[in-house]
Amino acid sequence: MSKIKIIPFGGVRENAKNMYAVEVDDKIFILDCGLRYPENDLMGIDVVIPDWSYLKDRADKIAGVFLTHGHADAIGALPYFLMDFQVPVFGSDMTIALAKLAVKNNKQVKKFDDFNVVDEDTEIDFDGVTVSFFPTTHTIPDTLGIVLQTSEGNVVYTGDFKFDQTATKGYKTDLARLAEIGSQGVLALLSDSAGAANTGVSTREKDIGAYLKQNFTYTEGRIVVASVASNIVRIQQIMDAAAATNRKVALYGKDLEQIIDTAVDLGKLKEPQGIKVSLKEVTKLEPSQVIILVTGKLGEPIEALQQLASGNDKHLKFDKNDTVFVTTTPSYAMETEVQKTKDMLYRTGAHVKFIFDDLNPSGHANQTDEQLMLNFMKPKYFIPVQGEYRLLSKHAELAEEVGIPKDHIFVCDKGDVLSYAHGEFHLGEHIDVSNTMIDGIGVGDIGNIVLRDRRVLSEDGIFVVVATINRKKKKIVAKPQITSRGFVFVKTNHKLMEQSAQLVERVVQKNLDEKEFDWTHLKQDVRDKLNRFLFDHTKRHPVILPVIMEINQHAKHKNHKTDKKAAKDEVSKTSSKSQRQHHRGRGRKHQERAKAKTNSTKKE
Repeated sequence: MSKIKIIPFGGVRENAKNMYAVEVDDKIFILDCGLRYPENDLMGIDVVIPDWSYLKDRADKIAGVFLTHGHADAIGALPYFLMDFQVPVFGSDMTIALAKLAVKNNKQVKKFDDFNVVDEDTEIDFDGVTVSFFPTTHTIPDTLGIVLQTSEGNVVYTGDFKFDQTATKGYKTDLARLAEIGSQGVLALLSDSAGAANTGVSTREKDIGAYLKQNFTYTEGRIVVASVASNIVRIQQIMDAAAATNRKVALYGKDLEQIIDTAVDLGKLKEPQGIKVSLKEVTKLEPSQVIILVTGKLGEPIEALQQLASGNDKHLKFDKNDTVFVTTTPSYAMETEVQKTKDMLYRTGAHVKFIFDDLNPSGHANQTDEQLMLNFMKPKYFIPVQGEYRLLSKHAELAEEVGIPKDHIFVCDKGDVLSYAHGEFHLGEHIDVSNTMIDGIGVGDIGNIVLRDRRVLSEDGIFVVVATINRKKKKIVAKPQITSRGFVFVKTNHKLMEQSAQLVERVVQKNLDEKEFDWTHLKQDVRDKLNRFLFDHTKRHPVILPVIMEINQHAKHKNHKTDKKAAKDEVSKTSSKSQRQHHRGRGRKHQERAKAKTNSTKKE
């Protein structure tokens, strides 16, 4: 009997950052390796990736990373993972191409080349575990689900999926293959829950294409279209609609250009001949002939739209004749940013249109699709993944409705370990799995304390106190000087500043007077007393930085001796110089006398 463990490292009780480890005997299979874009409370953080510390002591057991598709929530953390684990990476043609692009852009792992292209016909044997794949429908071509065939039954991970009967080649789900996997016996199913709250029918991609064409036809002036760069099906629809309405497409965003070029090279995106123009060429065309396709950093368009709406970009500015068409559906976590972006766009005077106001476009399964997948697979155990807790919980309810017992459904948290023993899964140990935050080139060097300080700085500002002491004489040499940023307006709060300086002076003097002097205690005492004082007067808690400097008496004494010696040397030099000048003077006088005597003799 095989020992099986399933551990979510991300993707549960949160949006994105999908990563799941399935441990079968002495092999560990990593399913997806994604990132999450930070929300408002993660100040200054670029992206968030899973914490895989647990795997570092088990690196020799990792069989490989198996990717379902090429979106950032599935492949975004791969470059960072490969810094720690040089293991094979498996995925479809399109997925591997985008994974290579992500790895190439990271200097530390850009030479990694153990990539392996698989498809729905691929089977890989790992000494008792056979890995195979099945095609699913999503917004990017060549999306695959993953099957781990064990002696106890199949462990299936769907990845992102939905059902669309009009899906074209490269996007179509193989329903017969789903039925085959289910008939083999599915021990555990990990299934996409992102659309579990969607009770309606998702709009078919065919209908979305027709909708875009219709809107482009009846829109006058320039159209600025915002889309996720890796949403290949949407980009194809935009290009087709542009060609049908005699418009040219200019690309705005480095990520977008790289992804489109990659998709075109692989034949996954059909680019109408002559459809693309540069941003410089746009100025030579009539506005009614132009579509500008916009994405932002890492392919996300919302931030890019905010930058454009603020007028800070020299290449592209909105005017009242433009139509801004947002064709992406952001997550609920970005609702505040979406509303802020809407407001900024309206302020530019441009016409603004969001696709989700008219349609229900989604790359994820709705409730009906999720239950259909459950009926295809007939799993013995079910683990909803990819979604916030409310979505996982709703998906669990949907599973109960199709006959899966409640005690066979696990709504997991990050770090939960599902262990299979004696013919059943149970929730056993829990490992510590936190978030690893990426800030610039720093990986994991930003923790909760730093984030807390950043939050306090953003809310209440900083308060810096500088004082100079003579510890030997137990007195304050220079009265405390106070600098404040983001706390209060200093010019109108002189009294508060003076009282704060007096308080600090008293606290410092009290510590100097104590028999046992301790620097740490002094600084902490200043913080505590000043914090209470400032809160009593302002109801705010700024970050307080006490800077206490000490006069170095020994250095001063040494310098005094040095100065005396230097002065003595200088006197000695001056004396010698005077003596030399005196002797030279006497010499000149003798010479002049001798010369005068000689002249006198000549005259005689």
